[in-house]
Amino acid sequence: MNTGNPHASASHIHYRYQQVGEVNIFYRAAGDPSSPCILLLHGFAASSYMFRDLIPALADKYHVIAPDLPSFGFTQSPPPSEYAYTFDNITSTIDQFTQQLKLERYAIVVHDYGAPVGWRLAIRHPQRITAVVSQNGNAYEEGLAQGWDDIRRYWESPTPENRAALRDFPSPASVKWQYLEGVPDPSLVPPDGYTLESMQVSRPGNAGIQLDLVLDYATNVQSYPLFQAWFRETQPPLLAVWGQNDPWFLPAGAKAWKRDIPDADIRFYDTGHFALETHGQEIIPVIRAFLDSHIH
Repeated sequence: MNTGNPHASASHIHYRYQQVGEVNIFYRAAGDPSSPCILLLHGFAASSYMFRDLIPALADKYHVIAPDLPSFGFTQSPPPSEYAYTFDNITSTIDQFTQQLKLERYAIVVHDYGAPVGWRLAIRHPQRITAVVSQNGNAYEEGLAQGWDDIRRYWESPTPENRAALRDFPSPASVKWQYLEGVPDPSLVPPDGYTLESMQVSRPGNAGIQLDLVLDYATNVQSYPLFQAWFRETQPPLLAVWGQNDPWFLPAGAKAWKRDIPDADIRFYDTGHFALETHGQEIIPVIRAFLDSHIH
């Protein structure tokens, strides 16, 4: 039926797959492909589902693309014997994904693991990134909380014993904890997200892949100076919307952007790692206003 509104379907979300090498990437897409592009990159333990409310809030004006990273969500990826689960290789896959979709320039909205993927994309293609929104996606040493202590020991000595000490990290109980920790009122957190991600992390072989990624996260910390140099040299418009009670990434990590991008817009919310789960009504309009001010 014709509603008479030529933009009536603009906010419809499409659920698609794109074969990229050996990885079949699931992604959510909305908006007019001729509009400015926004690339949404989720973190652990999440998927593009975490952006379920943000996508339609942007799609009337932007072309919104939200992939599930390899080993997450509904993306179909091979075992570690056939695919290297490193942040550099995941970035290569997402880079090729953007090229196959002909995304020539895009703003990035990043969370957690999605941040180092976004930063690596920026290093590879400095002029493609039009703006940055970080929801608890870190790029500074001072942003690493004490929750990383056991992981740091694994980085320094990747022994079977230190890996075994982290065996509960990719577990349903840990996933649920990451959604609830630091949230003053846990009843505000819908169970859908952590239940879905608990099912995904419980797939055969996935826990081992997640521990491989935890080990490789050390390369992101080692690359922080390179990422920070890109911030300083490029001065991208940057908005940080930060759950201030995050057990992984401290507010100091968000504040540190001011050293490299004096005009960075830094905002804090009384919640945990997944700020959009509890404070989406406050944060999404802030993201929209920021993009409207900087993306044309």
